[in-house]
This record gives sequence, structure tokens and C-alpha cells, in this order.
Amino acid sequence: MAQTGVQARRSAVYLLDQVIGEGRLLSEVIAAGALERLQPAERATAQRLALETLRGLERADRLLQKHLQKYPPLTVRNALRVATVELCQGGAAHGIVNSAVSIVGANKRTATMKGLVNAVLRKVADAGPEAWDSLRIPRLPKWLREPLVSAYGGDVMQAIEKAHFDGAPLDLTAKGDKGALQRSLGGTLLETGSVRLEEAGQVSMMPGFKKGSWWVQDAAAALPVQILKPQQEEAILELCAAPGGKTMQLAAAGAKVRAVDNNASRMERVRENLKRTKLEAELVVGDALVETGSWGAILLDAPCSATGTIRRHPDLPHAKDGSEFGELIHLQATMLDHAIDLLKPGGRLVYCTCSLLPDEGECQVEDALTRHTNVKADVDALRIPGVEEDWITEEGGLRLRPDYWADKGGMDGFYIACLVKA
Repeated sequence: MAQTGVQARRSAVYLLDQVIGEGRLLSEVIAAGALERLQPAERATAQRLALETLRGLERADRLLQKHLQKYPPLTVRNALRVATVELCQGGAAHGIVNSAVSIVGANKRTATMKGLVNAVLRKVADAGPEAWDSLRIPRLPKWLREPLVSAYGGDVMQAIEKAHFDGAPLDLTAKGDKGALQRSLGGTLLETGSVRLEEAGQVSMMPGFKKGSWWVQDAAAALPVQILKPQQEEAILELCAAPGGKTMQLAAAGAKVRAVDNNASRMERVRENLKRTKLEAELVVGDALVETGSWGAILLDAPCSATGTIRRHPDLPHAKDGSEFGELIHLQATMLDHAIDLLKPGGRLVYCTCSLLPDEGECQVEDALTRHTNVKADVDALRIPGVEEDWITEEGGLRLRPDYWADKGGMDGFYIACLVKA
């Protein structure tokens, strides 16, 4: 096996060690430099292997447990998991098994388990690929699955989990003509205006990236700005702006944007993306809760559990345990109250979260409407091209789920509401 393949697989095992063993998100580990020494192709392979293994973790463990009397140390388990997923997806057994043995053998603490790894993976290579598809779709951990089953029911939950297991295509938002973007890159122009690519490759090497003709943004994440309907030269306050996809949408529409976020490093990414796309916005690194003024249009993309993004970020259920949900829900309510206070009479506020939990969406807006009797939900604002009527909820918001558009590749889970002050 080429050394480059070993390096990518070793890095994938390290990423899994950090997610499963240390409770860190992949984005955090990668941002800290975990893949810096790899070549671009190796880096992409390591990330792909880590993501595919996290998606198929339950299946991999079910296959491996048939051949293990007890679980080995985490790094060995993760090397076995990565190799099992590769083998069951049709990878060449010789290179995959040799790589796993090499990875385990390079660590003094696990070197004695080389023989075990080799023997187990030989058995997986023989029977695993045939057994793989007969196993159930991997389920979310109980701490997350139970509240979602309570909210949506078992059948919907299974459909959501299938969407998570299938992964996500790449969605792009055009700076200008979305039809021209679709023609230049191929793919599909969705009803909501996003361009969807099934096979994209390295994003930074795609036509139009360096020119700033587009940016990566899931189709669901592009809807809050469309619902806000920014106008040319309109002053808009954007709270919790990073990573900046919505900032670029607002700026591309010609609005004068004040984008606020308290994360300096993430705001630096917003600055870089604005520079690449040749768009302008006022960027403020600071606390959204100390913002003042009176605004006719506000976009609040509140901090949340991000449980709607698992199809793209399968590390989340393994790195988190739900213990922060209560604090997040309280913060969302506080931010929503503050944003309403900043809204001019007649002004509109779009509140959104990339969460599947009703406590972070439907319940927040329902409670806010009770607290603020001078505010109402503008249901008509939600009726934009591509949005189906049964996605609109009782309190007047828009509930998006990963199992929607299943035949097209799904979408992130999102909740969006447009509130208007009397």
C-alpha cells in the first residue's frame, strides 16, 4: 500500500479518536491543524474516511463484534472501524488491511495487536461486504433520538436517519445569475435557487471559486435570507453572523449589512469570504446582546444544537451529549427578546436555527409571541418558491427536515420564522 494511503487512513483514525474519545468536533480538530502536514488529496481522503466511518459506525461495530471477544483500545477500534467501512464499500482488501496493521503497529502501546487486526479484517473482508446492506440504518444516540422520536414519531425518525446515513450533496449559492452557475458547473438548479452538485471534488479548485462567483451553502440555510427579502440599500442587522453565508446573501442583494458575531476566528473567515466574493458588509466582533439602535430588518441565526446538520456533520452526535441544550435554549429566548426590542414598528425579524429540536424553533417562537403581544408571525413571507405548504407549522414558522426532498438528496434540518412588529 502506498505510504500516502497509510497517512490518510492514520489521520482518519486520529480524527475519530478526537471525536469519540475527546468529544471534539471535526471542524475544531481540523482547524487546530490535524491535517496540515497532508497533501490536499490526502487531506480530502482523511476527511472523507472519517465522515463515512462516523455515518456507518453502528454497522461497523455490529460486524466487528462478531470477531472480537472484548473491545480493544479506542485507537485500535477506530482503525478497525475505518478499515471495515472501506472494505464494505468495495475497497481493495490488501491495501486496506495492510494499512490498518501498519497504523496499529506504529504505536508501541498497540503494536502487539497487529495480529488481531489482521485476522479480524481478513474475516470482515470475506463476509462484511455482503452483510453490510442487510444491517439496519444506523441510529442516533438515545440522548438525541428519544426527543426527536417524541417530536416527529418513529417513522419520520427512520427517514431522517436514512438521510443522515446517505450524506449530503454540495449546494452552492450564486452571487449573481444562478442559471449561469448551473450551466457552468452542471448539477441541478433547485426550486429554491440553490445549485446542487452530487460529485464536486475539491471545492477550492472548482470553476468560479477564486473569482467569488458562488459560495457553499446548504439549500435550507439559504432560505432565511430569501424569507427576509432584503432590499437594495436597506440597512439590515445580522446577529450571530458567522460563518457568513447569509452575510454574503444579504450583501449580494445590495443591502447595507451590519454583521455581528462574538467569535473572532469565525469572523475572520467571514472577512475572507467577503473579500473573495468582492462583497461588502460591516463586520463587528462583539456580543449580539449589547447591540443597540432601531432596525427595520433583522436576521437572527441563533446559536443552537446544530442537530439539523448531521447529514453533513455526522461527528456531532458522537462529540456532544445534549448537556448544553438547556443553556442554548435560554440564550435563544434572550436573544430573540433583544432582537424584538431592536425592531422598529412595522419592521421584520427572521429568526432561525439549524436545529431539529422544537424547543429551539417552534416553542421559542410560540413563547415569544406570547411575551410580545405587539408581534405576529408573517406566514405569507414563508411562501417562497420551493417551499411546500405542509412545511408551515401551527405557530406560523417553517419546519425543514433532512428527509424532505429525499429523492433529490435531502436538506438540512432548519426552523425559520418571520416576525413583524405592529
